[in-house]
Amino acid sequence: MKKILFIVIDGLGEKPIPQLNNQTPLEAATTPNLDYLAKNGVCGVVQPFKFSWQPYPTSDVAHLGLFGYDPKKYYLGRGVYEVSGIGMKLKEGDIALRVNFGTVDKNLKIFDRRAQRIEDTQPLVKSCQGIKIKGVEFILKKSYGHRAGLILRGKNLSPEITDGDPHKIGVKVRKIKPKRKSESAEFTANILNQFLEKTHKILEKHPLNKKRVKQGLLPANYLLVRGAGQLKKVPSFKQKYGLSAACIAGGALYKGIAKVLGMKIIRVPGATGKPNTNLKNKFFYAKKFLKQYDFIFLHIKATDNLAEDGNFLGKKMFIEKIDKKISTVSKLNNTLVIVTADHNTCSLLKRHCNGAVPLLIWGANKKDDVSHFSEKDCKNGMLKKIPALNLMKKIFDWQNF
Repeated sequence: MKKILFIVIDGLGEKPIPQLNNQTPLEAATTPNLDYLAKNGVCGVVQPFKFSWQPYPTSDVAHLGLFGYDPKKYYLGRGVYEVSGIGMKLKEGDIALRVNFGTVDKNLKIFDRRAQRIEDTQPLVKSCQGIKIKGVEFILKKSYGHRAGLILRGKNLSPEITDGDPHKIGVKVRKIKPKRKSESAEFTANILNQFLEKTHKILEKHPLNKKRVKQGLLPANYLLVRGAGQLKKVPSFKQKYGLSAACIAGGALYKGIAKVLGMKIIRVPGATGKPNTNLKNKFFYAKKFLKQYDFIFLHIKATDNLAEDGNFLGKKMFIEKIDKKISTVSKLNNTLVIVTADHNTCSLLKRHCNGAVPLLIWGANKKDDVSHFSEKDCKNGMLKKIPALNLMKKIFDWQNF
């Protein structure tokens, strides 16, 4: 049976861009190696999973869909994946949230959701440690950049609470509210609001923030929380598919999803989840660990980041950078290589957007007529359109070719 290298290029596809002669960054990019894999493999498109109430797919839900885990049954809340991905240990009953260090004015109106993408938050994190409210312990840990993870540990807690982050600037932070009338949800919302008030006062007076203001920088003076979740048992990838699996990723979310699914996290020097990530090392470690594992999930993040910043030229150039480093996978033996995306990210909208994502499967000794790896070309491939939840089954169908 063939090994599987499952490459997810985050936010890869999108709509055509006038400044690129009405091509997408992927269509405009020079990609001889991805084209080689497409030409010598089979192609199609994947319809990302999203909940009916979502305007467009989110990374957490979309990845669960790609792995064949129905989010309607297995989604635990974004916070669980984020805190797991940065090495925080969750216990039964804990509530997990993802956090941004943001900037608010004296009226709690949001000026910047990322405090100018502050990097050095460790002193701020330390100042917010050791807080207990009504028997509940609040544990905060730095993630990368402006991000952090938060765990609430105690009794009578519920993940059924709203976000404090409105995902907009120029509006006030939201009070945390219970999503339903229950004693535990109301208690959780109440103590979290108290924690956020307390930490805001601490951060306002923190020497690092005072120094930033003197330097003309924005203070990181508020914790914007969202994505409350609670750990539950989920069948491991090994239990579900009978395959030993490992993950190579820079971003905390993707490592967290992999951990929850029981995948081994492979630490790769220089894997950052940013445009400066060491792609050469990622592919080198993937090849190395395919000798040990049946399935390697290799995640590449920066395509999504660049599109969310509106940098379509940067996205095009980063796709070309991926293409140069991905050439090594064509030398793999007895391996099925999958290249796809979790969702589209549109540079002109600066956000995720709807639409099917390109897919190629190489190594199955089958070909179709697609010669260029792109959104438009892959639609004409032999695989046609596959709902994300059916992708793993389709991969296993091709594993024996």
